[in-house]
Amino acid sequence: MNAPVSPTTPAQTATPVTDAEARPAAAPRGNAPRERDQRPRAPKRDLNGWVLLDKPTGMTSTQAVGAVKRIFGAKKAGHAGTLDPLASGCLPIAFGEATKTVPYVMDGVKTYRFTVRFGIETDTDDSEGRAVATAEARPTDEAIADALGAFRGEIMQVPPAYSALKIDGERAYDLARDGEKVELKARPVTIHRLVLVARPDADHAVLEAECGKGTYVRAIARDLGRALGCLGHISALRRASVGPFLEEDLVPLAELDERAAEGEAALMEALDPTELALEELPALSLTPSDAHRLRCGQSAILRGRDAPIVEGHAAVFCQGALVAIGDVEGGEVFPHRVFNWGRQESPRGRSGGKPPHPRPER
Repeated sequence: MNAPVSPTTPAQTATPVTDAEARPAAAPRGNAPRERDQRPRAPKRDLNGWVLLDKPTGMTSTQAVGAVKRIFGAKKAGHAGTLDPLASGCLPIAFGEATKTVPYVMDGVKTYRFTVRFGIETDTDDSEGRAVATAEARPTDEAIADALGAFRGEIMQVPPAYSALKIDGERAYDLARDGEKVELKARPVTIHRLVLVARPDADHAVLEAECGKGTYVRAIARDLGRALGCLGHISALRRASVGPFLEEDLVPLAELDERAAEGEAALMEALDPTELALEELPALSLTPSDAHRLRCGQSAILRGRDAPIVEGHAAVFCQGALVAIGDVEGGEVFPHRVFNWGRQESPRGRSGGKPPHPRPER
């Protein structure tokens, strides 16, 4: 970490920005119009598994999913958590049966690395927005570190006005773009870790956060700037991990294009097994007859002295293959989501599937 920056006045009154000083309004945060992709499309096919995309900046999550879906020729795809065009990093993309595991990934802990730009607050709480207030004060490293304590643990957070939350059936960002005043209620979120990792200059601070579902990193930057009396917004954002999906396993879009040009075997090496998303669930192993019962919508009893003591959701396997996500209660497992592989097997153990890796301790 760089040496502490010389302190200025501890807190100064925020200065409203006049219309003449205001930056142009941000471009819509939804799907931006783009030129039609003229590249030849691969035939659509059934695929199951995860692609851990390292999303570049300047691309919406929907555009990223479309690009990866085209490269693989997958019939069905979805993603586990939207990233704004400003943000880069971990965008897990599910194919086929893996889409059934998306909620379990989205419930996982997320890790972010982001840069706060002090001195300016914007209407979107990031650099794409219009400046609404400025301040001359700049915080010291020590002041930042001290202020971060109030943001750890379970806190109440007001989401940004430019968010996808709904107000009376309308998206908040649509109301904000139309000039309406957006008032969102504070809601509980959990921030497991929040630390200062670098201080490039007096105007910027780089932080890392590990947080639970529903946390807005833009709101952390906004509220930290207000707490320090200097205002602030996010100028750069990268999501490093989501649940069991880690930064070291991310694949850039350009690499997927290169693998596709190299051949099918190289491309399939970028496909992770469906069950990787369920690593944080307890695992059960059933006999073929009990697994058949689950596939038919019936429950199965966990028999014997060695039967696992599990309650709640569990990943159910039979002879190493993922069968279902089950609800376990009173020594009995009920089918919650059943996987229908058809002629396609779960990617576990295939030449194209990577083995699951253990999560590091937090």
